Amino acid sequence: MSQKDKRRLLLEKVFKEHNYQESALLEILHSAQEIYGYLDKDLLTDIAESLNVPPSHVLGVTTFYSFFKLRKPGQHVVTGCLGTACYVKGVDDIMTEVEKEFDLKRGGSTADGRLSLLITRCIGACAMAPNMVIDNEVIGKATKEQVIQKIKSVLDGEKIET
Repeated sequence: MSQKDKRRLLLEKVFKEHNYQESALLEILHSAQEIYGYLDKDLLTDIAESLNVPPSHVLGVTTFYSFFKLRKPGQHVVTGCLGTACYVKGVDDIMTEVEKEFDLKRGGSTADGRLSLLITRCIGACAMAPNMVIDNEVIGKATKEQVIQKIKSVLDGEKIET
């Protein structure tokens, strides 16, 4: 059985758990992203057909919430929190520095696919602003230098305490 078939069987189980109900769309999308890593056009179409809802509705939900990834992310993911506290404390400057240092744009990935730079509206750690997240590890009270160093260490396969 191919990897694709295994993932589809896992998704089918999720549909069954929710009785193919449109009201469970968010839960199904979250599960699908966990299974596949991201939600491409074919997968969204499959979900729409399985739930018997218009594809435009499924796409609308996925584009409304910033959590969902519509493109395959890089091997390592850096996320900047653009909530009010983080923004005021300078997270935008940190993200600009990451863009320059690694030659990528927000919402995109490096040419080699090793690194993606994403944004989110709030991670709920406002007291530690500005916050950056590198491969699901939150860096509170982040500085440009600290974030650049951490990204380089992750890309090099090292672990450096932050």
